[in-house]
Amino acid sequence: MGEHLVLTVRLHDRFHGMVEGGSEWPPAPGRLYQALVAGAARGRSLPEEKRHALEWLESLPPPVIGAPRARLGDRVVLFVPNNDADSLADPTDVSAIRTKKVVHPRIPDEGPLLYAWPIEADPFGHASRIAEAANDLYQLGRGVDMAWASGEVLSDDALSERLARFQGEVHTPGAGHKGVLACPARGTLKSLVARHAAPRLTVEGTGKTATTYFTNAPKPFFVDVAYQPQVQRLLFDLRRIDAPERTAPGRPSEVVQLMERIRDAAVARLKDAMPNEEAAIMGCLVGKKPDGTGAGPTEQRVRMVPILSIGFEHADRGVRRVVVEIPSGAPLRAGDVEWAFTGLDVMDPETGEIRMVLLPAENWDMLRKHYLPKAARWRSVTPLALSEAAGRRRIEPSRRREEAKRGSERAAEEVAAMGAVVAALRHAGIHARATSIRVQREPFEAKGQRAEAFERKPRFPKERLWHVEIELDRSIDGPLVLGDGRFLGLGLMAPARDIVPGVHAFAVTDGLVGQPDPLDVARALRRAVMARVQAILGTRERLGPFVSGHAEDGAPIRGSRSSHLSFAFDPDMRRFLILAPHVVERRAPTLLELEGLRTLDAALEGFRQLRAGHAGVFSLSPSAIREVDDSLLGRSRVWKTITPYVVTRHAKGSTAREALAADVLAECRRLGLPHAKVDLSDLWGATGRGLTGHVTLRFERYVAGPLLLGRTRYFGGGLFRSA
Repeated sequence: MGEHLVLTVRLHDRFHGMVEGGSEWPPAPGRLYQALVAGAARGRSLPEEKRHALEWLESLPPPVIGAPRARLGDRVVLFVPNNDADSLADPTDVSAIRTKKVVHPRIPDEGPLLYAWPIEADPFGHASRIAEAANDLYQLGRGVDMAWASGEVLSDDALSERLARFQGEVHTPGAGHKGVLACPARGTLKSLVARHAAPRLTVEGTGKTATTYFTNAPKPFFVDVAYQPQVQRLLFDLRRIDAPERTAPGRPSEVVQLMERIRDAAVARLKDAMPNEEAAIMGCLVGKKPDGTGAGPTEQRVRMVPILSIGFEHADRGVRRVVVEIPSGAPLRAGDVEWAFTGLDVMDPETGEIRMVLLPAENWDMLRKHYLPKAARWRSVTPLALSEAAGRRRIEPSRRREEAKRGSERAAEEVAAMGAVVAALRHAGIHARATSIRVQREPFEAKGQRAEAFERKPRFPKERLWHVEIELDRSIDGPLVLGDGRFLGLGLMAPARDIVPGVHAFAVTDGLVGQPDPLDVARALRRAVMARVQAILGTRERLGPFVSGHAEDGAPIRGSRSSHLSFAFDPDMRRFLILAPHVVERRAPTLLELEGLRTLDAALEGFRQLRAGHAGVFSLSPSAIREVDDSLLGRSRVWKTITPYVVTRHAKGSTAREALAADVLAECRRLGLPHAKVDLSDLWGATGRGLTGHVTLRFERYVAGPLLLGRTRYFGGGLFRSA
């Protein structure tokens, strides 16, 4: 049984900590760490035993956080002098350097903050010293945020029991997309000590010419960790009342009506059992007060998510399962909500007969495989109900031809819908940025239905319903549900499945000037990726050959079969590519390669800038690359090089043209490609590389990309585009 170091912090009144874009809540573990250091310090020094304990604390994984619900207080704007009075001729005249400062505190409900660090090993009793140091804590956040704290060590069971009784939200690290909090890591204490010891004033010159300047202290070191409010997820099967062993799939176009019937039946059951809790029941399940007005923040509502059968081309997309998500801050106990849905009878609205019953599900495969995986690109399974600003102009059916929309009007409607999608992401608490948005009325899958089929008047008219595809700047966990109908089954998203696994693409958004050498910038990309992977593994771990392309003795890996990543620059599309070996070799990945790809995915999170030496500094953005329509990965009979092909070895006794053609055909045979006719152009000898030229391949049948051939293929040489 494991243990946790639990620190309990109580704020005196309110919390003024601010982050860019709004007020921070819950307070970041990094703030608590700073407060512990400040409380433990004695003047300019830290007691030795406290120093060792704090270094031990910064080596622990990020903590689980329990935070009481909090509301934003009044927003106050102050105008105060900036810290640059030395720039004034008269330092007492600060009217010219006043700057606006916004104060917008959080006012928490009654109850403490909890921070629970998992203890991996504590042979020296550091946890008890941190608990003792908590007694010296006197503030959390800014200097006006008075606080006090206590510490203890709890077992896993004791912590679980305390969190189950906790009146507020529980936030877990590394679980999702709601936001990031600064957490201590190895080196944080050292950076805080250096920041405190750094001189704030420097003097340049001597005597009467001496000038005193204010110097910013070095910034403290923290790591950003994604946090997500803890959600208890229950899965139920829709079973036939006359044959409980069989499911009773609901029609996908009637998903709103089905969710309403299930919700209303659960509300009625809870009202009968707990008549004094009607306000909490209505606010938690319906989002309204008993009088019909709005009630409480959406983060505290129970959400029902219909699970449509998808995943293969013949799936009927019927609703066979329902997920009930209970947030940790909900006003109802999770056990009461579970009881309300378990064994719930669902009535047919037309006949009044009970034909379905909700029973706990045992098979989670559909949910785990098709709705929960982490992804950056998502497509709607049920259309999104967007705001009124995204509504299309309704055309009277009898006047379709006379009132047909022009291209400019249709384009304007789509632009408005895209803006509404961005707002829907914000309302759902998704902090990832949308890099591309596609909206349409037609479904993305063959068995899907048009957006109009999901209409539910008056709340969800067809003019506000859109099928949406979103590309985010980073991967997030599912399930993802967006739009005004996200509590009634609309806006359900699933990860797009047509992105080629093992291929990362980054578009150059700024910094590209002229025509840099594709191989040079590909080498810069390789160095950057190696550095990022090394940061994930740790400085003491060896960088494996999957990324480096070098064996343990440092020698380059040679052989006909690829076993490491390829890096390429596509000059036509202004993008960088990272390709896994199994993609280039047209084979299944090995277990070691799959492990390497998982590490690579983590390393590329947040990769937005590439320094390529004399070629410049490139700003990057993740770019979708689809097997179906991409010119590098699609299917074609004719392929042309966009980067020069370099021969692997020059055949003796032949002309340059014959040697290059023979080498290209040998490369095709190595990959198992069909016979091709080879056309050559622009042959030359490159110093340090060898015989080089541009190639066109004409195959007997269609061939799928990517095609990376020749000696320099690991750095993007011999890259072919379908013609």
